Amino acid sequence: MRIAFAADHAGAALKDELIARLASATPEHDLIDLGGDGSDPTDDYPDFAERLGDAIAAGDADRGVLVCGSGVGASVAANKIRGIRAAVCHDTYSAHQGVEHDDMNVLTLGARVVGSEPAFECTVAFLAARFSGEARHERRLDKVRAIEDRAAG
Repeated sequence: MRIAFAADHAGAALKDELIARLASATPEHDLIDLGGDGSDPTDDYPDFAERLGDAIAAGDADRGVLVCGSGVGASVAANKIRGIRAAVCHDTYSAHQGVEHDDMNVLTLGARVVGSEPAFECTVAFLAARFSGEARHERRLDKVRAIEDRAAG
């Protein structure tokens, strides 16, 4: 699986740590660093959310991990991109259940909220999860897509 990572100025250190740890823990994944090195305080979350979301929408990545200070702004921005289903998850249950039930394709994390070990565990749970495809989850996902279609005009 191709996993894109991006972060604003507040999330860059955690992003870098996650990539380093996942490179050895999950060598089966292709890890793509889309930037944010923390050196520029004007590296804003919408810019990196768009970069990551566009990579997934274009098929250059299968899923993404997006890190900002709280995870909230990154989630809000990423969800503006058609086909992106992003959520802030700071626990492993939400990280895997979001994929299994909601076909979540972007995990957002708050570097100022969650420690590096829980962030790593959430990321591993997110990457290991697969959409169930159960009829009730497909029905709900179809409704989400219909909302997205109506909003697009």
